[in-house]
Amino acid sequence: MSFKGKNKKNNYFEGWYYKFVTQDLKLTVSLIPGVSINKKDPHAFIQVIINDNEYIKTRYIKYDISDFSYDYNKDMVFIGKSIFSLEQVIVDIDFDDTNIKGILDIKDIIPIKTSAFSPSIMGFFHYFPRMECNHDVVSMNHHLNGKITIDKIETNFDFGKGYIEKDYGKSFPSKYIWIQTNHFDYENTSLMFSYATIPYLGLKFRGLIANLVIENKEYRFATYNFSRIKKIEIDENRVYVEIIKRRYKLILEGTNRHTIPLVAPKDGSMNDYIKEGLSGEVKVILEEKGKNIFSDIGVNAGIEIMF
Repeated sequence: MSFKGKNKKNNYFEGWYYKFVTQDLKLTVSLIPGVSINKKDPHAFIQVIINDNEYIKTRYIKYDISDFSYDYNKDMVFIGKSIFSLEQVIVDIDFDDTNIKGILDIKDIIPIKTSAFSPSIMGFFHYFPRMECNHDVVSMNHHLNGKITIDKIETNFDFGKGYIEKDYGKSFPSKYIWIQTNHFDYENTSLMFSYATIPYLGLKFRGLIANLVIENKEYRFATYNFSRIKKIEIDENRVYVEIIKRRYKLILEGTNRHTIPLVAPKDGSMNDYIKEGLSGEVKVILEEKGKNIFSDIGVNAGIEIMF
């Protein structure tokens, strides 16, 4: 959770991505609290994405930069009347045609495996200075309790599931694919995948991260542990990829149903756009030495295809 932008003065963004899914899978809500630090239009924001599997809509609510604060002792983000932490989210938004209020408790967080070599999902790239976009996975999977009222309609999230990640830096990659789901037939399974063209010091390279957790066992495929993409097919609403790491092969096929434009950072300003869906489907196959050891389909998937 820790806020990285304390001493930043210009061309900087930081945002947290909270995803909430009801137990019956009928409603997915994502809240993205963040801050944009730049000389032209500094502000805090909460971006809201709502998907009931039939439609998807979004709202971008701007706040004065003074409405943003961070408590380092309690590890909490404050924007307006809303509070975001690892234990609880209190959302209180009343802006034009957007009224969202509620309290969700977060239980049984599953963080990623870390080490001195790999202190975040970025591996040793975490130590590289001046990366345009830094990525971190806060919780691969956790349980929810509580209710959210959206435009006077109350929804119960008891026994639902959630996911948390964050990004910070200057800009999103110009080309990338991102997939996330933790709704499989196998209860304790979660997946995140990212593949991006990454600029660094005038050069560009392709960065890969895939993290599959099955019953608390983590299968990590990444550029920094010598994983490689054997095959990839990319369409507007579909991506198919085969990833190899020593004796393992991971096969993913993600398909979007509905997408919507989201506001995204460019040089620290929130003036770019990406496309995201929250009702995608992901077929997952994991092989070891050519033998299928896991196969399942993840639903209510967040998918962004910007390639």
